[in-house]
Amino acid sequence: MRKRRNRELSELTIETIAANGYGLARVDGKVVFVERTVPGDVVDVRLSKNKSDYAQGYPTHFHQRSELRGEAFCSHFGTCGGCRWQDIQYKNQLEFKYQLVADAFRRIGKLYDLPAIQPVVPAPFDRYYRNKLEYTFSSNRWIMPEELAAESAIEQRNALGFHIPGRFDKILDIEHCYLQPAPSNDIRLAVRAYAILHGLTFYNLMDHSGYLRNLMIRNTSNGDLMVILAVAEDNEKVTLQLMRHLLQTFPEITSAWYTVNTKLNDAMYDLEMVHVGGEKWITESIDGVHYRLGPKSFFQTNSMQAANLYKIALDMAGLRPTDTVYDLYTGLGSIALQAARKCGKVVGVETIEAAVEDARENALLNNIGNASFEAGDMMKVFK
Repeated sequence: MRKRRNRELSELTIETIAANGYGLARVDGKVVFVERTVPGDVVDVRLSKNKSDYAQGYPTHFHQRSELRGEAFCSHFGTCGGCRWQDIQYKNQLEFKYQLVADAFRRIGKLYDLPAIQPVVPAPFDRYYRNKLEYTFSSNRWIMPEELAAESAIEQRNALGFHIPGRFDKILDIEHCYLQPAPSNDIRLAVRAYAILHGLTFYNLMDHSGYLRNLMIRNTSNGDLMVILAVAEDNEKVTLQLMRHLLQTFPEITSAWYTVNTKLNDAMYDLEMVHVGGEKWITESIDGVHYRLGPKSFFQTNSMQAANLYKIALDMAGLRPTDTVYDLYTGLGSIALQAARKCGKVVGVETIEAAVEDARENALLNNIGNASFEAGDMMKVFK
């Protein structure tokens, strides 16, 4: 390693992966976190932070690329922040995740007497596995370097996509995303095309002007599909025209909603939802238990891995028919209802009233009579 200037370091060897997903190198005993790197990379680094006890930066040149790397399959990789490790072979991703968990317990938590930490259970698929994506509209999209280099007029500045990492005000316009199965990409592109054709304004994240704010798409393994549109102005006629266009274009949409968000933040969970068409919920099934999901429902975003998670957790719990289980922060009862089939009684506690109602409905849906759900603050409920 050679130091060039105060903000530049040459030929750093990345030694390991840190908890934030960055590569970790050391310079004169000082830790340097380097984004977009993996163990085995040798890089020049430009520092963005330089504290007394650590530094952080990004690579400006690769002298050597790690043999742990593979080929990224998405054209947006490297700019989009959605898949930070896509160019790392999946088996190596699992090893890194194992290392992060082990470090958290042993090196950071100083918990040395734990049982052996088991290997990470791999997902069956490394693409098209998410059951929910949320896209952001922007009137000031991220301009790619090749567009700037072309020195020609940039006519289209609208975007419907994901935030650039570290930039709340810049959105990368997405052409194809490998995270959610069809017809997610087609729906997003159809919304964008309709909006541009009809002159609907995209939201400006700096001055908070514009009409279209967010698009959420949810799907289930049962084939259900929910679309939720967030707009910044209460113009029912314009919004319904767009939503009805989607319902006509995509008859596979089973539930359609919109909401009006005039706040500065994008959170939808405190907003009123307006039902446009189809059912008021979609249904997901895991190991024989069915869950009704509304537009505000929380659910694990990878249904196949949720099934693995629940099974392993309950196997490790070793529940008996006489046991009473308390499921804290139960949400819509996803774990509680799985546990109810293995124990005498389950009590789910949740702070969000609407989630408790969802959990009770899901218990009825599955004819589970030994599960009850209460709304309240955990500290007060168990005082």
